[in-house]
Amino acid sequence: MRLPKYKCENCGYEESLDKNMYFCPKCGDPLTIVYEENELQEAVFKGKGVWRYKNVLPVNSEKPVTLNEGGTPLHESVKLYEEIGVKELRIKNEGLNPTGSFKDRGMTVGVTRAVELGARSVICASTGNTAASLSAYAARAGIKSYVVVPEGAVALGKLAQARAAGAKIVKVRGNFDYALKMVRSLAAKTKETYLLNSVNPFRIEGQKTLAYEIIEEYGSPDWIFIPVGNAGNITALWKGLKEMKSIGMIERLPKLAGVQAEGASPIYRAFVEKKEEIIPVQNPQTIATAIKIGNPASWRRAMHAVKESGGVMLSVSDEKILEYQKKLSSEEGIFVEPASAASIAGLAKAASQNLVGKNDRVVAIVTGNGLKDPDSLMRINAEEVVIDADMESLKQVING
Repeated sequence: MRLPKYKCENCGYEESLDKNMYFCPKCGDPLTIVYEENELQEAVFKGKGVWRYKNVLPVNSEKPVTLNEGGTPLHESVKLYEEIGVKELRIKNEGLNPTGSFKDRGMTVGVTRAVELGARSVICASTGNTAASLSAYAARAGIKSYVVVPEGAVALGKLAQARAAGAKIVKVRGNFDYALKMVRSLAAKTKETYLLNSVNPFRIEGQKTLAYEIIEEYGSPDWIFIPVGNAGNITALWKGLKEMKSIGMIERLPKLAGVQAEGASPIYRAFVEKKEEIIPVQNPQTIATAIKIGNPASWRRAMHAVKESGGVMLSVSDEKILEYQKKLSSEEGIFVEPASAASIAGLAKAASQNLVGKNDRVVAIVTGNGLKDPDSLMRINAEEVVIDADMESLKQVING
């Protein structure tokens, strides 16, 4: 095993990696997997996608459970960069992963680990994307999957993916935070069902490859903007960036900007109020369902990442999220779900407040495909007409 231990970044607890653990037994924070420094420096990258970085992933399997995830495009902005007011803007399009979101990066490693452990089934709580990803990779591995979702709060496109892959869908009369509490309790009592939320440290390892790809293709930008819900992705991004620096791939680290929706922004509130603890939002409300989480499990690691990088936490309104969802599609040709547009809306807000400079190079992460949540788009004004089936009617429309 290349990675010898788990470590709690909060209290310093360490444990051998041969145990199946998710949380620190002393303080309760999610555990992180750490490497010896020489192991990172000796890493060799071959192939493409997530498994290009196999040498720095904590699994031994020669046959990973994969759908060829990763390797997503880093689009150069053609219009929004100038409108927002930055020198360069690159958009990392994670919606082009196999199931349409960034979750696939972590799930390929997490399900591979589940198979290594001999788990008979996998489980997650989800606002949608995790459920879609988990069910697909479990199907690929030939094991059962269970997804626990808040009733009436999951976008249809995501739920359809889980149904198609054969997952057992359990709807909870409560929000995501209740669902996560339930699956955490279940996973703690059984070895047969493996928990695959982002509190799983193997999920974080897969998701850190997002940083590796950005650095290999683009180098170190001045800023990276990323949506924040349960805060696993920003945690993984920062971990990957620091590893790339230790390898010598970059000399300086970018600043991170985590962006939450106003109706679900406990980390943002703690950041601006300079508090050491978050106050969970009991009833989070936002159109950006993928980040509609009131008590994020990895909040402490997210806060640390933002502060250590010299960055910021931001919140944006649903109105701005919808505005930039439309602008991404109409001005850049990139179709994303609402939560993804939070990163661009956050960048626009940061630029207007002079937090980001006109000469800065920025990467914005968009996390999920627009087809995940098509209902949200019906709230956006669009030009539509109905005509009779004849050429004259069509000509009248074309000619205005």
